[in-house]
Amino acid sequence: MPLIRSLFVSLIMLPAFVLAAESEDLELRYDEAGEFNFVRVQFNTYYGGGRGYGPWAIDFPDADINFLRGVSRLTNIRVMSEPIVLRFDDEQIFDYPFLYMLEVGQGGGIILSPAEIENLREYLQRGGFLLIDDFWGQQQWDNFYSAFSQVFPDREIIELKPEHEIFHVYYDIDGPQMIPALYRNDEQGEQGIDYASNHAILDDDGRIMVLINWNSDMGDGWEHTYHPAYPTRYANSAYRLGINYLMYSMTH
Repeated sequence: MPLIRSLFVSLIMLPAFVLAAESEDLELRYDEAGEFNFVRVQFNTYYGGGRGYGPWAIDFPDADINFLRGVSRLTNIRVMSEPIVLRFDDEQIFDYPFLYMLEVGQGGGIILSPAEIENLREYLQRGGFLLIDDFWGQQQWDNFYSAFSQVFPDREIIELKPEHEIFHVYYDIDGPQMIPALYRNDEQGEQGIDYASNHAILDDDGRIMVLINWNSDMGDGWEHTYHPAYPTRYANSAYRLGINYLMYSMTH
């Protein structure tokens, strides 16, 4: 059976606005049988943080909940109200078109079991989409790559250019955006890095299966939406990017 039935999402282009400034009375279209739920991936690392709380749980659950709120407010997608956590070897991942994981370079990098590798490969080849967020610098990239290259050892990881469709499928975005953590800014990202890039693993038809958001922290943008010290322009960028990625995943 295919991963999910074809989704014909009726999209209305709503004006972009600052979520933090919205009235809390604005109705949210939560639906327990909705089209989208936020699924965070739980994983093991070489130096702890597996079945318990570890790098996979950073920003959880505020980032997940706030992103669901943003999708509800900024699109006509019906969302579920409570995000969930699954591992790659859980058959439930096939019920969801969009998975999210972060901090894949911490703790010496991720450990994927043979069952996780096989299940994830099948999920992606059947139409699933994985967003990888919030890891910084060459060492963390190397940690991530050494483990994740087992999923598709024969597929290249390419860099996405600003003109790629994923940056224009809903909002027009000028390519990758560096979204800093709380108390940082454009000139002071993690490890002194001041640029971001997006990379991808494609299927045979050119569809993005894995979107890799390197040197940027969308999760903090979602988590700190309402924090008085977090600039709203970073939060807005995080929602625009995340919604574009979601729209792409549901229409490709």
